[in-house]
Order: sequence, then structure tokens, then C-alpha cells
Amino acid sequence: MDNSSGNDFSVVVLASDLGIDARPFLSPNQRETEIEEHEDWHDCSQYLSPDEDFSDLDLLQFFRLEGYDKSGNRILRVVGKYFPAPVVGAERLKRYIFHKICSELPEGPFCIVYMHSTVQKEDNSPGMTILRWIYEELPAEIKDRLQVVYFIHPGIRSRLAFATLGRFFLSGSLYWKIKYVSRLQYLWDDIKKREIEIPEFVKSHDDVLEHRPLTDYGIEPDPLRLTEVPSTMAYSFGRYEERLQAREYMS
Repeated sequence: MDNSSGNDFSVVVLASDLGIDARPFLSPNQRETEIEEHEDWHDCSQYLSPDEDFSDLDLLQFFRLEGYDKSGNRILRVVGKYFPAPVVGAERLKRYIFHKICSELPEGPFCIVYMHSTVQKEDNSPGMTILRWIYEELPAEIKDRLQVVYFIHPGIRSRLAFATLGRFFLSGSLYWKIKYVSRLQYLWDDIKKREIEIPEFVKSHDDVLEHRPLTDYGIEPDPLRLTEVPSTMAYSFGRYEERLQAREYMS
């Protein structure tokens, strides 16, 4: 090659398996492209606990990343029945949730699918106060990315609690993001079946609710009324007797 032209150039060849960071050798445009590709993840390393082992909580599978809903929101599946509330403290639960969100959830909108099926307050619920505290501690950017909370199989107590206290107790933005799903068939309006794994006990509970719809309202149907009528009559008679005695006393 004739070097008298003054148009010198050099070629740098880097082996792909040497573990060398090639970004210093890239052109400015190439470096910008590389940065944009890595911007799909939110850097929240300040919220992580790299030395803490969460393998025991991972095995429970009560909080994990799954597919997408039909609006393109990534799904965080929460199974309330799998959470052992009496043995997991609030602080550790918060660190675990932050760890999962910051290390596994990619950038972009996401939703939460919470399965309340057969949840027992004493065994599986950390309490509304703790959940509110954890939510408020999340970075504002993550709270803004949360689009909707699908609340599957809400019981009558949950509905009453949110209806009476939700607006005052929860952040306004979170309160209006809750969408109640009384049956799995309504969930498929928003999420394709292959995008989320439904535990068998949730499906079984859904079948029970389908055949005994009054269970949604805390009423166990008894066609023969063998247990309901006597107690009701005894209660009514007892109240009537009290009123009669009161009248006699007043006279």
C-alpha cells in the first residue's frame, strides 16, 4: 500500500472468547448502540443485598417472574398460599422483594397477578400495613412502571377491607390499579393461558366457587338448612325472651 497518501488506518482484531471489554475500541456511534442495549435493565444495586441468601424463599415460589399479559406488561406472579407469614419477618420480605424486582425484572411496564385463593390471614398474610410499607419503599420509577394488580379470588373480607380502608390506607395510584378477578375465566381476557402457571389448588378452588357462588360472599350454602335454622331460631327466641323480661321489669 502507498503510504504517501497520508490516509493511514489501523485494524484491531479482538478474539471474542478472551473476556476483553471491546467498548474502548468502538466508534462513538457503536458505543451509544451498546449503551442503549444495556439500558433495558434498571440499575438499583443500592437496594440489593449481595451477601444474603434467598434460596429458601425462592424454593417456595410465592413470588416469581413469568410471561406477559395482553398489554405487554411483564408478569410478577404472587401466590399468597405459598407465603409462610409467621416465619418470614417484614424486613426480610422487603429485602427479598427488592432483590427479585431489581435483579430479575427487566425495564418496562409490569403487572402483578396475586392469587388469594384459600389464603388464611394467620398463616399467609403479612398484613396490609407491611405490604403498604414495602410498596412505599419502592423507587418511584418502579411504582410508575406497575400498571395493574390482578387480584384473583378476592374474598368478602378483602373486598370490604379495600372498599372501606383502601382509599385511605393505600397510595391512590396503587388503589386504582387493583382489578378484581373472581374467576379464572375472566383472567384470560387479559392474559393468555400459556403466559402464567396456575397452581392446581387455585384451579380446584375456582371450580368450587363456580359450583357454589355464594362462597364468594362468605356464605356456605346448606340446601336442607340443617345447621342454619335451629341456631337462628334459638337466637331469635333468646332475643325475644330478653325483650319480654325487659318489658316485665319496666312495668
